[in-house]
Amino acid sequence: MSRMNRTMMFVCLLFLAPWQAMAYPIDGSVETGIMRLEGYRQAQLGHVPGNRLSAGARLASDQIRLRMQEHDRVQLPVVNQKLTKEIIRLLGDEADDYSISVLDLSDPDHPVYAAHNDDVIRNPASVGKLVIMLSLFQSLADIYSDDIPAREKLLRESMIVADAFIHKDHHRVPFWVPADMRLQKRKLVEGDVANYWSYLDWMLSASSNAAASMVLKHVMLLRHYGEAYPVGRAAERAYFEQTSRKQLSSALKLALREPLLQNRLDPERFRQGGFFSRVGKQRVPGTTSLMTTRELMHFCLLMEQGRLVDAWSSMQMKRLIYLTQRRIRYASSAALKGAAVYFKSGSYYKCKAEAGFVCKHYTGNKLNVMNSVAIIEAPAAAPEMHYIVAVTSNVLRKNSALVQQRLATELHQLMQGLHGTHAARQ
Repeated sequence: MSRMNRTMMFVCLLFLAPWQAMAYPIDGSVETGIMRLEGYRQAQLGHVPGNRLSAGARLASDQIRLRMQEHDRVQLPVVNQKLTKEIIRLLGDEADDYSISVLDLSDPDHPVYAAHNDDVIRNPASVGKLVIMLSLFQSLADIYSDDIPAREKLLRESMIVADAFIHKDHHRVPFWVPADMRLQKRKLVEGDVANYWSYLDWMLSASSNAAASMVLKHVMLLRHYGEAYPVGRAAERAYFEQTSRKQLSSALKLALREPLLQNRLDPERFRQGGFFSRVGKQRVPGTTSLMTTRELMHFCLLMEQGRLVDAWSSMQMKRLIYLTQRRIRYASSAALKGAAVYFKSGSYYKCKAEAGFVCKHYTGNKLNVMNSVAIIEAPAAAPEMHYIVAVTSNVLRKNSALVQQRLATELHQLMQGLHGTHAARQ
């Protein structure tokens, strides 16, 4: 693509337009090479237009902690019936349309677990991108088990070039243009070049299906070539063009399944089945994707303990899901404004013909799944409350984003009442 054509693609300025949920601490651009973080940092300094971050979104990288590392033997406790009944009361008449797990870690020596329908299997939608993230960090650890600097170098210096695997995707991702001191947002196009960290960030913060497919493609390449990765574009093409679809499918399933097993997670309770793009699915067949809130909770607990791959990897994964911009869906609750929120969500809805019903985003009348996982630390800098929520809802004909926003508010107020604190309202 010519320089002129590439310039023409940068047409959507994002200073005043609403952002999607964005992750990673904004001081991390030098360490990671995620360039859009510099745009966010400049906005906080008042050098470029942009919204100022809320109190809960201003943690620096060194303020993010794995808060259960000293309690790495803790496992999910038996269900606390009293707290569970309180949560079911919040859900009201629609309780059967929810699966929810809540793990209160505010007293790490005495965790409390509440659950309702926590073993019901759902489609994870974009929450499945957490599995791709895990697969990458496990693959890095397998190849460079005693060499964290080598892992850091690969993520920072390996460049990914978007190709046909990005098609098709409606999500837009942010770009920082330092020469013009401006942030822009657009869909990924073939030829877009950025480092591995940036594609990870786009996959998780902007929930880009195109970025997720490029990350997964390069996980397969990393596992195939090992220490020889990264390889040139010709070698990339040769692997995917000269390897049979059956062999590619087998390699994909191993790439997504083995890391779960290595981390004591159940792939029959939480897994991502394949690519997020149409072209990726066509070229590399996968399997079904599924999740339960209980196994998703297990995933988060392992991360907080530093046991998801290892402590370094767990820390990087937690940073990648730290919300530092506009909060959406469950995380959009005003009650969480002063809290640090580590978050991923995904939605999946379908509509059918119905008299008087108008199909809109997140309001399906046939299927209306909204999945969210959130680690809450309130207040952000010195938390008095620390809890994890994994929830999926299928409330038909209602805006599921607003449904979960309300749930987040009411659940947070319930947790405040249990702990006698209003800290997160600061």
